Amino acid sequence: MLLDELPEFGHTNLEALRQLIEDEVVTICRTQGTVLYPVNFMLVGAMNPCPCGYFGDPLKECSCSPTQVSRYRKPISGPMLDRTDIFVEVPRVDYEKRPAPSNGESSAVVWRRVQAARDIQQHSFSDTAILNNAEMGPNEVDQLCEVEDSVQSLIQAAVQQMQLSDRDGVEFIR
Repeated sequence: MLLDELPEFGHTNLEALRQLIEDEVVTICRTQGTVLYPVNFMLVGAMNPCPCGYFGDPLKECSCSPTQVSRYRKPISGPMLDRTDIFVEVPRVDYEKRPAPSNGESSAVVWRRVQAARDIQQHSFSDTAILNNAEMGPNEVDQLCEVEDSVQSLIQAAVQQMQLSDRDGVEFIR
């Protein structure tokens, strides 16, 4: 599910989506009864850094006050941000510095790589009810994912340098 201009959906709607992400179930209540439906989706949100779109831009000055920026971002709660796995900032790119277009890989090549990854997942999860990596919890990560000592040292250094905590998802990489 893609939500463009994420803050425009409002705090109440975004919190309802957060609850769906957590519970993985939607409840429909009517006078005749209550029905539960399973929910499993990937939420992708896009937004500008501020209402005018230029907060932090190196070439054009932002016309928003700090209050406007804060009000714009307010609908996205801390718990919603905690459940966000990837943040990507897309800065302005000068036209002259853009990479030249390339043909890239064909869809067939990408499909084969995706299929190979799915085959590995299917084999890894053959004795479980899990279908893909996204459904793994800390126990499954501990059981199925071996971390080499050199990688563990790198993780430990990153945790210390970046002052990460369990709330940042560190418990999944111990």
